[in-house]
Amino acid sequence: MTTTSGTDLDPRTPVIVGVGEASERLGEPGCAGLSPVALAAAAAQAALTDAAVAADTGDASQTSVVDRLARDVDVVAFVRPFEDSGLEERSPLGRADNAPRAVARRVGADPVRAVLGVGGGQSPHDLVVEFAAEIAAGRAKSALVVGAEALSSSRHWSQRPAEDRPHWTETVGGDLEDRGPGLADMTSPRQAALGLDHAPPAYALFENARRARLGLPREAYARTMGELFAPFTEVAATNPHAAAPTRRSAEELVTVTERNRLVAEPYPRFVVARDQVNQGAAVLLTSLGRARDLGLDPSRFVFCHGHASVKERPLMERADLSTSPAVALAVGAALDEAGLAADDLDVLDVYSCFPIAVTVVREALGFAPDDPRGFTVTGGLPFFGGPGNDYALHSLAQAAARLRERPGTKGLVTANGGILSSQSMGVWSSAPALWRPGRDDALAAEVASWEAPRTTDDPRGAARVETFTVVHDRDGSRRGLVVGRLDDGDLRFLARAADDPATWALLDADQPVGAAMVVGADGLVRAAAAETDASS
Repeated sequence: MTTTSGTDLDPRTPVIVGVGEASERLGEPGCAGLSPVALAAAAAQAALTDAAVAADTGDASQTSVVDRLARDVDVVAFVRPFEDSGLEERSPLGRADNAPRAVARRVGADPVRAVLGVGGGQSPHDLVVEFAAEIAAGRAKSALVVGAEALSSSRHWSQRPAEDRPHWTETVGGDLEDRGPGLADMTSPRQAALGLDHAPPAYALFENARRARLGLPREAYARTMGELFAPFTEVAATNPHAAAPTRRSAEELVTVTERNRLVAEPYPRFVVARDQVNQGAAVLLTSLGRARDLGLDPSRFVFCHGHASVKERPLMERADLSTSPAVALAVGAALDEAGLAADDLDVLDVYSCFPIAVTVVREALGFAPDDPRGFTVTGGLPFFGGPGNDYALHSLAQAAARLRERPGTKGLVTANGGILSSQSMGVWSSAPALWRPGRDDALAAEVASWEAPRTTDDPRGAARVETFTVVHDRDGSRRGLVVGRLDDGDLRFLARAADDPATWALLDADQPVGAAMVVGADGLVRAAAAETDASS
């Protein structure tokens, strides 16, 4: 265990001292159509105020402590918004040219560094860990990690006349460390051409591979997804920042209706991350020594006991599409660094963009689907909301609040980017702990050593289905996608399914995985019977 009494810790030990959130829902009283920067700044101000709660201020006021905290901030890092990640069109409402400094200006900070992080859901947790390390090394005094999305307001106001719209353009200037989207290695041109640059069909491939491994029929597997996520809705229903605070039964979550339409089999809309939200979050870090100098309440400090960040192999290079060994590797590394076993955890927030993202972590921990600890403190991405790349910052904020309420308890926060591509995990607690740098390089080397199947982008001939999905568009059309293995050489391939009755009959069967197919000269994959009929 890395827990200590706290008195023997290096004064440069990084601690979370403040957390904050901000949100608004369209149609509710007080909804102002805030920009992402305004939401992030509101969350940042809340984090600064949170840090000063119960501070031993002496003759100073709490307001002056908040001001001193803001002046201490020498790094503001902004989680990359979707529109800067190439995942969303530019909002016609405008944007800030330097989001970190726009937030800093609003809260009275003047940072040395302004950072716009890379894309991906792993990035908030990675940024918190990165700047914790900078504080531990003495290269930063305090860091404010912020993020926000206002996709719901953007879509709503974009449909209104220009003269009625809010204006989000800000010219701030100043240095900006823009790290770029960082998503190039999360997909390939072929995958993008076939629609796997969108998350639902990509995750559906994993989900259907897992169903095949378990040997479950469609209806039974759907029931497990509903049973996993129904408790998430219970948490979201009590969360004032949740975008969809509605309790739903397991059956309701997975029963396909006009409102709960299929998106990509096996996913109906209710179990898919909800990105139409207006939400912001912030985490304030400083050193233990500085926190003591400011008289901050030590019972509110949250320490990192263990962390791990690792990238999975590209989709087509993963040996088993029904699981994620990189997730298991990261979970194990974070727990090992913390000196804990999985059963020592008290609080969890597991990244939950789709059921499979929760399941692979749950299986790595060895927890049952109905573990009484639950798998979310927010309500999860489909119900609390999926604010672009920023969800894990909300996870940390709400996990920190839970850990403060129960001193000495341990919490695991997981963050996932891409298509189970990038993992960032952390074990957090109010119990003091030494800062450790982690062993991410060793984890990366281990992933690189794993054997990968051979692949081809030009498949031809007899094959079998390894996994599949059927994408359902809003207009009622649908298209099949298949990951298969050629009989000749066992090469893995990705192909679109032909639009013919025999192929649809195969994809609509209870279990297409393992079925015989043929890839034609046109690159489309067909049921073997359809190919025989076409050639006769």
